[in-house]
Order: sequence, then structure tokens, then C-alpha cells
Amino acid sequence: MLRQCGAHLSTIIWDYKGLLKEHVICDSAADTVIQLAQTHKPKPDPNGLVFGTVFTDHMLTIEWTLEEGWQKPHIQPFGNLSIHPGCSSLHYAVQLFEGMKAYRGPDNKVRLFRPLINMKRMLKSAHRACLPRFDGVELLECIRKLVKVDQDWVPHSDSASLYIRPTLLGTEPTLGVKKPSKALLFVILSPVGPYFSTGAKPVSLWADSKYIRAWRGGTGDCKMGGNYGASIYAQYEAVDYGCQQVLWLYGDDQQITEVGTMNLFLYWINEKEEEELATPPLDGIILPGVTRQSILELTRKWGEFKVSERYLTMADLRQALEENRVKEMFGSGTACVVSPVGRILYQGENLHIPCEGSFPPLASRLLKELTDIQYGRTPSDWSCIV
Repeated sequence: MLRQCGAHLSTIIWDYKGLLKEHVICDSAADTVIQLAQTHKPKPDPNGLVFGTVFTDHMLTIEWTLEEGWQKPHIQPFGNLSIHPGCSSLHYAVQLFEGMKAYRGPDNKVRLFRPLINMKRMLKSAHRACLPRFDGVELLECIRKLVKVDQDWVPHSDSASLYIRPTLLGTEPTLGVKKPSKALLFVILSPVGPYFSTGAKPVSLWADSKYIRAWRGGTGDCKMGGNYGASIYAQYEAVDYGCQQVLWLYGDDQQITEVGTMNLFLYWINEKEEEELATPPLDGIILPGVTRQSILELTRKWGEFKVSERYLTMADLRQALEENRVKEMFGSGTACVVSPVGRILYQGENLHIPCEGSFPPLASRLLKELTDIQYGRTPSDWSCIV
């Protein structure tokens, strides 16, 4: 059972009067109403999947109101939503989402990877967005039921998976800027292949302080749609400069924060001549990625080099490149797992990051260890059978 994957998450929330009280999601996952689709869409070839363009036969919906709380969960045929044109999710971005995956192993069993961390992060986002809290374990059980209904959509492939997108949005039919008294939680599923069109090749980055992804006191550490929508313009400018992604910088000292929609890691010989794997700290502007956390825990368990959460600047990187102290740089995330960086365009100069072949050694080792767990080739308590 999924309950064995981690500790029970808190279900305490603040009500509108600011008083603490217990709150339970959607009655119980055991009360889920299941309505199966009468027709089924053809399954796509896993070798030709484009990220987020194909969806399964069913979806999960759960409604919430301030007066009645969470209603029964419904697994129903995939279809369009009906929402009021004046709801806060459309006008004020009162919404959030999560991203996780289901993997089919060589034993034909379907697994989720550390899903309770996703639930914890979703709860944090809900609190920041003034959306209703929920019991993460119960929601995870609802998601498990949905994945089981559509389990035939989990690709029979070790390079493809089933992407799971839980979403929570305010649906109160008013233009008032306030906490919504109505909300909708839904989950959709999409079979996906590699995130980047280049496949297993290093990506190129455009680094410029012209645009800022997140700032202290903002919502950069939450998974909200507004964080991503506001980044699209910069992404297209990066493409105009011949790069695939944006390397987001922050502050007067041009701190390196994230790579596109990924967390960032730098493997180098640091200023003290130590072999180090470094990533920016969770100071409020960095999204706490599940893959990020897993890489930190794995490498610390190895004990082969220093592993740090520390600030890194473009000046640090340029000096290290000039002194041949950079070994690798890579991004990490649910969609891509690990993605090496090969080039950074910064102030009109191309900074070339060392890459041995398409995947440098550390990135390759991390990709293998993580995917072996995700697909069930390596037993681990990080992996939960559906």
C-alpha cells in the first residue's frame, strides 16, 4: 500500500477565522465513485510520444466548498471542465499543480517514485495559494485508483512513463480578490517519452539577468502555474539566441538558481580544492524538487565527494571554467530526470561545460541509479507499487 511509502501527512489547516481545525479530504478515498469510459482511445507508440500531448481515458475530480468541505472523489471519462468565467483561477492565477510519474518495470508492475514528497509539496503550494488543504495520503490513494483504472496506458518501455498531473484551482464565481470558497482538485494522466527533443544530449542555456524567475518572499518555492507562464517569454528569447533553455540568475551578484524548469547541480573542484557536488539552497526562490532531494540523498550516501547546498554565482562559474575546475553541470527534474548542460551563452560569450560524450560520468551514473529505482530494477523504499 502507498501508506508504507512515508509518514502520514498533516491534515491541520487554518479556517477563514484563523483558527486551527482538522480537515479531511474528500470524505475518504474508499468512497471514490468510478464511472468507466464506454470507448477507449488507441494507445500511442511509446517511441513517438511528445511530452504532454496525449491523455488517457479517465481523470479524477474532487470538488470542495467552504460550507461542505471535500466531496466524494470521482474517477470519470476524460473530458473538458466546466467552470465559471469569473473564477479566481482564470483571473488571479489561484491555482497550483504537481508533476509525478508512474513507471512499468520489467516485472510488469507499475510503480510511483516517492509520491508522498509530491503530496507534501502540493500541500505547501495550497497553503501559499490560499486553497484548501487536504490529506495527502488519501489523495495519493485516489491517484493510485486512477492509475490502476488506466494502467494499460503505462508504457511498456524503459524510456517512457505515465506522467501524473494533480491540479488544484479556485472556482468561486466572483471577481473578488480573496480566498476562494469553492475549489476543484483534478488529476489527469499522460504517457510521455523524453522531455527534451534532443533526447540524451547536453542542453544549451542562455544566462541573462534581464528576466527573473523568482524572488524572496514570492512563490518560487511553490509549484504554481504563474511561475511557468511568466517564464515563456524568456524561453523564446533564449531560442532566438540559439539556446534551448534559460539559466535563471538572481541578485546583483548573479546567483545561479535554476535551469529552465529544472533544479541545477554543479560538479567541480571548488575554491578550497575540494571535489564537490553543489546545488543552490532552498531559500524561498528554489523549487524543492523530488529528483533534487533524491540526488542529494544518493550522493551523500555514497560519501565519495563533498555534497553541498550553497550559493553559486556566474563569477564563480566563469573562474572555475578558466581554471579547468568544472567537471559537469546538469539539471534535474521529474520530466527529464537528469539533463547535462553543454554550453552557456553569457554576456555574448559561449561558456563550454565539459561533457564526455552525450552524458558525462556523474550524470550518467545518477540517471542509471534513479531510473533503476523508478522502474523497479533496483529494490528501494522510494518506489511504491500501485
